[in-house]
Amino acid sequence: MVSGCFFLRKNSKYHWSEYIDGMPLLRHMRAVAFVQILLVSGNWILPVPVLCSFKCFTCDNVIDNFNCNRWAEDKWCPQNTQYCLTVHHFTSHGRSLSVTKQCATREECHFVGCHHHRETSHTECVSCCEGMICNVDVPTNHTNAVFAVLHAQRTSGGSRQTISISLLPL
Repeated sequence: MVSGCFFLRKNSKYHWSEYIDGMPLLRHMRAVAFVQILLVSGNWILPVPVLCSFKCFTCDNVIDNFNCNRWAEDKWCPQNTQYCLTVHHFTSHGRSLSVTKQCATREECHFVGCHHHRETSHTECVSCCEGMICNVDVPTNHTNAVFAVLHAQRTSGGSRQTISISLLPL
């Protein structure tokens, strides 16, 4: 593995161990090196995912979370985004009216939390998270309508890393 940011697609025909122990990893490394040479030489512009990029579930005003996740587009997030944003509109009885999920910048995540709209008696909850396809669930209250950020820390014993989740108040 070249870096800690190597991910396999969910439906990949290869098992992760084949990428570490077998030929597909070597082919992948050669292909990456070839693309890097083309990009550095300036002769080619290729649409390749950004190293350490990520994916979010993405949908726009879908009726509920199940249908959003079921039909979400499988695409890499743009380079200027770092988080996954989820906006959930629902009735006072908890019935979903719409779900929107997308890649987001830090600025777009400043509106996390829940807000009740008196004129429609509906509630809007917004959450942001950091990580590969981290926006599986929808926010429904102040407990889960948060800004969740991963922090990687080196341990004193060497190269192992620990991951912690911080909930940032805004």
